[in-house]
Amino acid sequence: MKVVTGLLLMLLRVSHGVETYCDGRINGTQCYGALGGTVVLRLMDSTSGIHKYQWVKNKTNIFMGRNDELIANLLGNRSSFSPSDGTFRINNLSRTDGGEYTLTIFDSKGQTLGHQILQLNIQAPVSSVLLVSECLSQGEMRVSCSSEGGDSPQYSWTLDGHTLTDAQLLSGNKDSNTITLRQNVSGQLVCSVSNNVSRVSKEETISTCGFIFIDCISNGTHISQWVFEANNTLCVESTTARTSTTEVMAGILAVLVILLVVGVAVVCAHKTRQNNKPKEEDDEQELTYADVRVVQRQVRREQQKAEAGVEYGEVRFSGQPRQSAPPAGDDCVYSMVRRDR
Repeated sequence: MKVVTGLLLMLLRVSHGVETYCDGRINGTQCYGALGGTVVLRLMDSTSGIHKYQWVKNKTNIFMGRNDELIANLLGNRSSFSPSDGTFRINNLSRTDGGEYTLTIFDSKGQTLGHQILQLNIQAPVSSVLLVSECLSQGEMRVSCSSEGGDSPQYSWTLDGHTLTDAQLLSGNKDSNTITLRQNVSGQLVCSVSNNVSRVSKEETISTCGFIFIDCISNGTHISQWVFEANNTLCVESTTARTSTTEVMAGILAVLVILLVVGVAVVCAHKTRQNNKPKEEDDEQELTYADVRVVQRQVRREQQKAEAGVEYGEVRFSGQPRQSAPPAGDDCVYSMVRRDR
């Protein structure tokens, strides 16, 4: 009994201050009010030009007015009427306030000018939402969303701000209070519970249940399923083999890179020697000068004027001019000079 009383007090605290609005000027309108809250009903544009009007529920006059004056009001202090905009306010709503209401308008002769029907529904607002999640045997996650105090609750789900899709749901639908998520679904999950007078949400960060999907051939058998990663013994050899192959390929690639670097270094060194070799040869090709002198043998005095035979030595010049200073005059090579007889 104490639990029930506490729940009712909690619902009253939640409902207090909840105000809804409904335009009842259209015949057959469905209006909703929160239990313990306030509803504002627009019944007419204004009372200007209307001689008489009355609002009836189950043949009982709720209120009656003439021109701008309210003659009778059965709800008393719980309600108020505004002739200027034709709104009727009901406070502290109870279940008995729900039902079908009829507004009738009369002319000065008492003839009916028209009437319109309004259906008022009283609902308890949603007070709180609870989320409970659990992992299933194959890694799926079942999430239940429950609410307290709400009449005719409606459920909706979002994941990371987006409505759940069929690809994320294994069973259930995004409008039910219990759903089952697939093994790879994670993120910020939000359950919203609402009715016509309230809306409450609850969010929870969910992660996978520790399952992984394997797809391999082991001992000639094709295995394709979700398994718990911590206890998995399937396809381990295949994983090891793939790891070993990767390591071998990495080693071969490293050797190839080293050989490539060595090869580049050898080529560069060879080109360097080729570029330096001509310079060394050029340095060696210095100018060689020959000092040619004519030596005359004076055998006879009378032959002093005779023609002397001269033999020239070879003179070589460098293919490239030297940048250094020209050789000194003392650097010379003498060649043998013979006189032909």
